[in-house]
Amino acid sequence: MTPVRKTAALALTVLAFTALASTAACSSDNGADAPSTDAPTTNSAAIALPVSPVTIAILDPGSEPRAVVARTPAESDQQVTLFTSSTIAQQIGNSPSQDFSTPALTIPLTAATDPARGTTAVDLTLGAVTTPDGTLASNLGPTEGSGAGLTTDASGAVTALSIDPAPDSPDVARSAVEQALNQAVYSAVPFPAEPIGVGAQWTVTLEVQSAIALRQVTTATLRSLTDGVATVDVSVTQTPDNPVWTLPDGQGTLNIDSFVMTGQGSLTSDLSRPLPTGGTITVGGDQVYRDPNSNTILRQNTQNTVTWTS
Repeated sequence: MTPVRKTAALALTVLAFTALASTAACSSDNGADAPSTDAPTTNSAAIALPVSPVTIAILDPGSEPRAVVARTPAESDQQVTLFTSSTIAQQIGNSPSQDFSTPALTIPLTAATDPARGTTAVDLTLGAVTTPDGTLASNLGPTEGSGAGLTTDASGAVTALSIDPAPDSPDVARSAVEQALNQAVYSAVPFPAEPIGVGAQWTVTLEVQSAIALRQVTTATLRSLTDGVATVDVSVTQTPDNPVWTLPDGQGTLNIDSFVMTGQGSLTSDLSRPLPTGGTITVGGDQVYRDPNSNTILRQNTQNTVTWTS
């Protein structure tokens, strides 16, 4: 393997892990340009994670009757389970494909709103996190009881995220949990501020913070709204902001020959609860990068899944 190919391989390895650890999230501040780093909890040990603002635009208000769909979480706790998985297969030239996937996680969560800080402040407590990966599983025990915090607005958009891991949690376990919560946040689907009815369609646009700047557009359709329970179908498209990727640490550039990341799914939300009560969203596709100096081709196939169950 030539030095150029080694550099490209290293760069794509960085891409694989950085993209999966994306800290993109949601905010309803349509005019904001910079990610928010405000911690949603007052615990000084909590780690504030960046949150990307979103823009919401209505395409179709839907049928009558219409009303503003807003979350008004009750003070009682919500029990929900979050499942995440992220797979990456990578090939450099004609070399064998390599697997850079991260282990799937199943995270039981207890969500509680804090009356002192309003119903937009959501405190999360992790239950016993599990994974099919034996090595990671042996490190997950101390994460039970760890905390996290979300700040949302009435639309359901997340405006701040923090994680407060248990002191004995190993770094590998904390990183895995952080990645899973980030995946959940950037798959969130807030509602428009305007009145909508069944059949309404709107877009949610945000910047995915990863090794490559990506623009994510989620098209949401209100499939049903009955007794305060909303079901939304979604389709997702991610596109790079620039056709050339500038590699980190001065390693040069890669041309983005093609980039396909699309997905679909649905989410069900009880509007009296802060988190989705059910549903799955899967986003995946193929990417092709080319080293402009050697024409070495680097291919990736990626797939990310977020599932909620009550």
